[in-house]
Amino acid sequence: MNKPLIDRFLKYVKFETTSDENTGVTPSTPGQMVFAKALKQDLEEMGLSDIELDDNGYLYATLPANTTKPAPTLGFIAHMDTAPDMSGLNVNPRIVENYDGGAITLNQEQNIVLAPDQFPELNDHMGQDLIVTDGTTLLGADDKAGIAEIVSAVEWFQQHPEVEHGKIRIGFNPDEEIGLGAHKFDVEKFGADWAYTMDGGYEGELEYENFNAASARITIKGLNVHPGMAKNKMINSILVANKLASLLPQSETPATTEGYEGFYHIVGIEGTVEQTTLTYIIRDHDRERFEQRKREIQRLVDFINGTYGDIATAEIKDQYYNMREKIEPVMHIIDVAEQAMRNAGVKPKVQPIRGGTDGAQLSFKGLPCPNIFAGGMNMHGRYEYVSIQAMEKAMMTIVEICKLSVKQ
Repeated sequence: MNKPLIDRFLKYVKFETTSDENTGVTPSTPGQMVFAKALKQDLEEMGLSDIELDDNGYLYATLPANTTKPAPTLGFIAHMDTAPDMSGLNVNPRIVENYDGGAITLNQEQNIVLAPDQFPELNDHMGQDLIVTDGTTLLGADDKAGIAEIVSAVEWFQQHPEVEHGKIRIGFNPDEEIGLGAHKFDVEKFGADWAYTMDGGYEGELEYENFNAASARITIKGLNVHPGMAKNKMINSILVANKLASLLPQSETPATTEGYEGFYHIVGIEGTVEQTTLTYIIRDHDRERFEQRKREIQRLVDFINGTYGDIATAEIKDQYYNMREKIEPVMHIIDVAEQAMRNAGVKPKVQPIRGGTDGAQLSFKGLPCPNIFAGGMNMHGRYEYVSIQAMEKAMMTIVEICKLSVKQ
């Protein structure tokens, strides 16, 4: 067991860094800055250079090159926040050594159990050491495992000065979980030729395709009159909203799609007879189908207006795009990552992301940035866990990428 790596991770998850999309500031919560300052101190104690923590909670640092051979400047990036889906306060992790394949009781008092009948991927971790929660919080492997792996890989190079590497830039950012992680990331200052986010899940994941993404906020205004005198007068916005929702294909939701299949996902509904608001996220890997989905939302709003009068409006906003179009011209960075994984004893698993990463936005800002596994599973909830062996291999994948990038 790589004790420094695991100790680092166990230290990091103790920081409460839950992000909040409602605050309107960056970082969105003060705990993220507290963590960033602690990380900065760790990097200073390691003797890294160009350490900078800006007012928005973005932390950058450099491990200088130790070779005169040609080598690109490589970047490795992870996010400091944890998802607002569940509490990240008072995280209490524990290690389950040599997992035997049975159910893991996370919290006996509350009867919270992590079991392979509900989470069959546990069967892939037989014999490994797992870090789990106590069932009352998330763990925070997303993405503090990535941070620990990056810092530990840099430390590995410091401890092996005989191994040549180019300039290594590391960056830790806030607010990825609320879609804002890359917004204020200074790509020019970072100065990497290309980078990798360490923010994937299962061991071997390598991702350079993600959803095109948009949000849709549909507002329907009703007409409320006394129900005893409502005939041919009342327009119940709740019923109209329900009608609109029913017109979207029921086979194109997150629960009915996989792989490259896109979807419409209703994430909120709030209303009265007088007014109802529907909130959707729209996702598709294919750019044209993505555009068609947005047009379909508008078509249904137009249909509602044609039926009931002008009572509905749609506010549709693009969020991010598929990074594939930015990665394909530089596919050698994927080849390097695949070979690095093999060198680290990992079987690469190239697959599309059914979501997005900071890397997607960074790629469109001029920094090609595919995503590599960090080892966490069941993210954003009480059943989150991470394999220590997967974390160790992720760390060594970083090392191998840097070694391979030095031209011999």
